[in-house]
Parts: sequence; C-alpha cells; structure tokens
Amino acid sequence: MELESNVVGWFEVPVNDMPRAIKFYEKVFDFKIERHEMGELDMGWFPSNHQAGGAMGSLVKHPDFYTPSHEGSLVYFTAHSGDLNNELARIEPAGGKVLMPKKLISEDIGYMAIFEDTEGNRVALHSRA
Repeated sequence: MELESNVVGWFEVPVNDMPRAIKFYEKVFDFKIERHEMGELDMGWFPSNHQAGGAMGSLVKHPDFYTPSHEGSLVYFTAHSGDLNNELARIEPAGGKVLMPKKLISEDIGYMAIFEDTEGNRVALHSRA
C-alpha cells in the first residue's frame, strides 16, 4: 500500500508555562507561534504550510491532560536553517539544555541532536547538513 501522506499528521508538545514556552521556541527556531486560548485549553500553533510534507503541531497546555516529560515519544524538529548547529546554538541562551550535540545518523539521512526545552520536554533536531 502506498501512503498518500506521512503517518504523523499532528503532534503536541506539553507545556506548563505557555508564554515561557512560546518565547523559547520562537527564539530557537526564529519563527512566530500563534497562540490560541480556548477555555482551559491553551495552544501555541507552530507555523505550517498545509501543502508541504511533514506534520503540523502545537505547544499545548491543559490542567487535566498534558504534562511535560523527559520520557516517551521524541519529536524531531527540522532545522530550517539547513544546519542544526544554528538552532542548537540558540537553545541554552533561550533557557534550554543541549542533551546530545550534533551527531551523524548516516550520510543519506543526515544529522540529529537532542535538547531539553524550558518545560522539561526532551526534543530533537534534524538536518541534512
């Protein structure tokens, strides 16, 4: 069976402090996050292109359903600068922590790194260069 789209269609990154998390991700990735408060559900939507490949996602806060975690699923953000060292260099000044520096996965897949955001989530970066 040939897939019409990638398997992951949406992801959510739990946060405790939405303004702090938005500030962190905007600084690291150099883009704007659109905040949407819907009652107890507070979301910070990552910029997206509905015509492009890959999953869309959001920062998310809700008192009953979301807890930041260092364990569990690992979300990989694409380094849109082309080299994840650029985003990696902004993590600690933005309040995060680099857990694993840039590492070659393979020549055809590229590079990865892992960091901890301001909320305590373990998150990864990927780039071809």
